[in-house]
Amino acid sequence: MTVLLATSVIRGSRQGDSHGGAFLIDFERRTARQVLDWNAQDIDWTGRGWDRGLRGVAFDQTNVFLAASDELFVYNKTFERLGGYRNRYLKHCHVIAEREGMVFLTSTGFDSILGFDLAARAFRWGLALESDGETLRARPFDPEGEDGPEPINRFHLNSVGADARGLHFAGLRTPGLLRYAAGKLALLATLPEGVHDARPYRDGIVFNDTKADVVRFVAPNRQQTFDVPRYDPATLTHTDSDDSRIARQAFGRGLCVVADGLIAAGSSPATVALHHLDENRTLSAVTLSRDIRTAIHGLAVWPFG
Repeated sequence: MTVLLATSVIRGSRQGDSHGGAFLIDFERRTARQVLDWNAQDIDWTGRGWDRGLRGVAFDQTNVFLAASDELFVYNKTFERLGGYRNRYLKHCHVIAEREGMVFLTSTGFDSILGFDLAARAFRWGLALESDGETLRARPFDPEGEDGPEPINRFHLNSVGADARGLHFAGLRTPGLLRYAAGKLALLATLPEGVHDARPYRDGIVFNDTKADVVRFVAPNRQQTFDVPRYDPATLTHTDSDDSRIARQAFGRGLCVVADGLIAAGSSPATVALHHLDENRTLSAVTLSRDIRTAIHGLAVWPFG
């Protein structure tokens, strides 16, 4: 049975409204259950998404980690909140990932990756992506210190992951998928501009090619694309002139590997689709809302049965 945890952002929502949530999606039954309704009031409401909604998703053996724009929350598997953690260098977080007791968070507003130590329950590590106009470099910093980066958002980092080979990350305006390991920064693969959720997969990379409205898998001798689901505009809500300036359908964001050859990808209006690489087809899709402003943000396989 395939069950995913998805988070959402409602672009352009107003103060007093829900501006996102978390959902358990059961693809066998084609159902979705909302487990959190995010309606925090103490956020910045300017811009399209800005501080709204819930973002990245990660797990350890017992807990659920969800990121808002500038705070990492810890829940148990029944979604009772156990704590929340902020850092001066965490802003406009997108994707998060856990590995070996550390949660890595993309701090998009600071062109950085932060590391949250689960045992210490504290931010213990930071990596700033910087450029002098010609050379790209990754600079470690102490997120509890004073030598961190400025809030520039030059690269718009929006994906991060870790494996035995190191930390990999990318953004809308990075030259491609980057890897940081043993103190060195390397370019794993070039990417088109406007990409979300890029990660190594098999002998290539998989990502949301958001500008092209497709999910793309690229390998040395193979390339596959899956169209992001689209709907008859007459069936969508909140498509008046004000809302259409801040949101569009088929905006692809949110991606996870479900099983070998099977990936899930999110889009707006709040839809999650399952794509099978080996069969080269889209197997199924579940739509949570036809509100064009509601976009999937984070996706992960639910590990708790």
